[in-house]
Amino acid sequence: MKDVSYGARKELPGVDFEEAVSRVEEALGEEGFGVLTRIDVKDTLKKKLDVDFKRYVILGACNPPLAHRALAADDDIGLLLPCNVVVAETPEGSEASYARPEAMLAMAGVPEMEPVAREAEEKLARAFERL
Repeated sequence: MKDVSYGARKELPGVDFEEAVSRVEEALGEEGFGVLTRIDVKDTLKKKLDVDFKRYVILGACNPPLAHRALAADDDIGLLLPCNVVVAETPEGSEASYARPEAMLAMAGVPEMEPVAREAEEKLARAFERL
């Protein structure tokens, strides 16, 4: 997986996929995020398309105080919530990545959103440092 301008990632060599998911959820929790959704991409692709894919989950992470601030500034911002975090299996172990809130919320063009996005991104970055 390559680095992209709208996301950040961390490789977790030697870390089993389920352990990586657990570590990510714990680190997110330490920054006030809860996981609202968990999409098992491997399972979904197998069921819907009979396609084999690596273990890969998309976690919908939410920090309620930040979400409330964002929604108070622009209730349409719900279209860009929650923060997406991915954990994927790699040949070396696992990797985790997140969509950068500053990049995602910049699409809204609402100046009041900038401090909320910055704080969310700082919290996600700290969570990923713990991995």
